[in-house]
Amino acid sequence: MTVNGSVRRRREGVKRDYDAVIVDERQDKRPTLRDVARLAGVSHQTVSRAINDKGEIDPETRRRVLDAARQLHYRPSRFARGLVRPGTTTLGLIVPDVVNPFFPELIAGVIDAAGQAGWQVLVSSGQDDVTREPGLLRALSGQVDALVCYLFTPETVIADAIEGVPLVLMNQRPRNPAFGAVEIDVVGGVRALVRHLAGRGHRRLGMIDCPGANDAARRTVFLAEAAELGLAPAAVVDVEQSVAGGEDGFARLSAAHPEVTAVFCFNDLVAVGAHRAARRLGRAVPGDVALAGYDGLTLGELLDPSLTTVYLDKRRMGELAVAQARRLLSGERPEPAVLETRLLVRESA
Repeated sequence: MTVNGSVRRRREGVKRDYDAVIVDERQDKRPTLRDVARLAGVSHQTVSRAINDKGEIDPETRRRVLDAARQLHYRPSRFARGLVRPGTTTLGLIVPDVVNPFFPELIAGVIDAAGQAGWQVLVSSGQDDVTREPGLLRALSGQVDALVCYLFTPETVIADAIEGVPLVLMNQRPRNPAFGAVEIDVVGGVRALVRHLAGRGHRRLGMIDCPGANDAARRTVFLAEAAELGLAPAAVVDVEQSVAGGEDGFARLSAAHPEVTAVFCFNDLVAVGAHRAARRLGRAVPGDVALAGYDGLTLGELLDPSLTTVYLDKRRMGELAVAQARRLLSGERPEPAVLETRLLVRESA
């Protein structure tokens, strides 16, 4: 994934062309579904089903739930504003940043797949701040039937926040067997890239990595494959996930290791910065140094030369996540789905 900084302004609204709603954790400040559940003496899932008129619920239980809701003045904004249709399965989606160029395609994939199932989607963003994620989970889990999330919060915190709501994680393999997951085939894509670079005659490789992303697999596979092929030990510099980080990383890598002839960037956004720095420093791409990224963002096509990258189908990732959620709602405990990657060779490497 790519993350290029915090979003300063929060927006809340509805895009009517897509059955999705943008929400944030501030909704957790009003009386919650769990407050109603405690007063009525039932589970929060029972409250959700009673309010949504779903399934067979004892009339006395439903009456007790609705009385508790009225007593607490509990009116979820999604019903009060008519944003969600009662009786419809609702999926909550949390991503780190809705304006990050990685996530719009992923969100579209979730919305399209959910729409085919007749579901609605509530979309929320952590705005590149992991401390917001537990609040978002608490806010959404009281209003949805299942959750699909791209999170960095520890799994134990996630489990406490959702209190049993079916959940699919998209960037980590969960230890909890009750969670669904979509894993990315990092190994296959990065290995293919290193072999491609070696096949082009590159013996001294470098990497601009982003340890703050908590995704060590790309670096691990990159270094292991370079060693397996007998290449010189790869040089690595660490940066923040941004275009500016890529520029800084390329400048430092070039100064410290001028022998490096090919650079793998943590993601395409960082690679854009590296591309700009190479031009500023007078280094021809790919003549003096080859560049490659990860994610397969469309913006890589706009560079000159265009960016070689490890491609992920972000829409497909969203579709796989929804399929996992459907299986969880049916009572299954599915094995993690795997999103395949492939090397997309363009002009830069």
